[in-house]
Amino acid sequence: MCVDLDGTLLRSDSLYECLAAALRRPWLLLRLPLWLLRGKASFKAEISKRVTLNSAALPFHNGVLQLLHNARGNGRKIVLATGADRKIAMQTATHLAIFDEVIASDGVHNLSGEGKAEVLRARFGAYRFSYVGNARSDIAIWRSASSAVIVGMSRRQANRIAAFTSVEAHLPRGSRIRSFIRLLRPYQWCKNLLVFVPIVTANALSDRTAWIRCAGLFVALSLMASVLYVFNDIVDLESDRLHPIKRKRPLASGDFPLSLSFGAVPVGLAAAIAIAVALKVLPEVLLYGIASFVYSIGLKRFPLVDLFLLAAIYSVRLLAGGVVSGHFVSFWLFSFSCFLFFSLATIKRVSELLLLQEQARVNSSRGYRPGDIFTLQAMGISSSFVSCLVLALYVQSPTVTQNYRSPELLWAQVVLILFWQCRLWLSTIRGHIHDDPIVFAGKDWVSWLVAVLILLAMLLANSNLSKLVSP
Repeated sequence: MCVDLDGTLLRSDSLYECLAAALRRPWLLLRLPLWLLRGKASFKAEISKRVTLNSAALPFHNGVLQLLHNARGNGRKIVLATGADRKIAMQTATHLAIFDEVIASDGVHNLSGEGKAEVLRARFGAYRFSYVGNARSDIAIWRSASSAVIVGMSRRQANRIAAFTSVEAHLPRGSRIRSFIRLLRPYQWCKNLLVFVPIVTANALSDRTAWIRCAGLFVALSLMASVLYVFNDIVDLESDRLHPIKRKRPLASGDFPLSLSFGAVPVGLAAAIAIAVALKVLPEVLLYGIASFVYSIGLKRFPLVDLFLLAAIYSVRLLAGGVVSGHFVSFWLFSFSCFLFFSLATIKRVSELLLLQEQARVNSSRGYRPGDIFTLQAMGISSSFVSCLVLALYVQSPTVTQNYRSPELLWAQVVLILFWQCRLWLSTIRGHIHDDPIVFAGKDWVSWLVAVLILLAMLLANSNLSKLVSP
C-alpha cells in the first residue's frame, strides 16, 4: 500500500507548511524566486534545508492513519510515496514509525503525477500496488494501481476513478465553505462597530451621511481584519497547534487548505483597498492594517508592548470613525477609550494565561508567565476604574451641559459601564472568557442589556425628561 503525504496522510501541504514557517524569517522570502527558477524539486529541497517542521504538531488524517495501521496488521507493506522533499518525508516516517519504505522527491526529480506513477511501476510493477491519494494528478497513478483509496475528493470524482480501478475506501472531506467562513472569523467584525461610536457620542444620530460613510469604513475594516486573521493564522501555525483551543482553527487543524489561504490574503487585501479607495477612507484603513500587521508579525510577543499596541488598534477604529463621519473624537472620549481598551486588552491576556495554567502549559509565544496573572489583573482592573473616573469627569464637564438637555441622566452610563467592566473581570477570573472580551460581550445577554440601557440613558439625557419630573 503506497500512500501520498500532502493532502492525504497529512491534512495540509508540507510545502506550504514550510512557506508558512519561512514567513517568520523574512530574509528567506527574497531567495524563494531564485530557488523556484531551478525547478520545483530544487525549490522544495532548498526550503526544506532551511526550515524544520514539528512533525508531532502536524495535523494528520486520523482516518488514513487507521487505514494504514489496519493494512499493516494484515501483513501488507506500507510505503510513503510523496512529492514532498525527502527530508520532510523521512521526518514524517520517523515520527509515525509505520512505513517500510520511503519514496520522495530528491531535489532533482519532482515526484508527482505521471512521474510518480513511473517510479511506482518500476519499483513494484503495474497493478502490484494500491495507492492512497487525494488529487487529480493521482489519477495517472491509480490507472496503474490494483486498487485505490480516495481521500478528500467528491463522490463524482470517486465514481470516475472507480471506472478503471477498484476502490477500497473513500474518505470524503468536510465543507470547505464552512471552514472558510470560520477562517475569516466574521464574529470578530463586531469590534469594528467602534467606528460608529463618534456619531453617537457627538449626539448626531440624525446625520445620515455620517452613518453611510462609517458603514463603508466598517466593511473595509472588516475585510482587512479577516485578511490579517488569515495571515496571522498562517504565521502562527505551530504555536496555534500547541494551544488547547486555537489548535481547532481551520488552518491549524487542516480543515481548510493552507494553499488556498495563501491566495486568500492578496485577494482579500485588494478588495479591502478597493472599497477604501472608492469611499475615500484609504488612509484610515491602511493605518489600521499596518498597526494590526506589526502586532501580528512580532510585537505581540513582547510583554506589555502587546497590551499597549492592542489598545491602540482599538483606538484606531474609534479615531477612524471620527475622521470619516466628520464628528472628531474629543479629548474626553479618547482618554476614556484608551483606559477602557487597555483593560480589555489585559482581559484578553489574563484569560489566555488562566486557560494555559489550567492546561499546565506555558505560553511561550506571548512572553508572559503564569505568575504574571496577578500583576496583569491589577493593571487591568485599575485601568477599568480610571476609565470610569474619566467618564464621570466628562459627565460633569461644560461640554455635556451644552449638548444635552438632561445631562444628569448620563450618570447612569458611568454606573452601567463600571458594572459591565467589573462583570467582565469576574467572568475572566472564573474562566468564562477564553478569547477576546468583545467577542464574549457580543454573545452575552447581560452585555446587550447594558448596551441598551446606556443608549436609553443617552436618549433620555437628550430630552427634557428631568425638567418634566422635577418639582
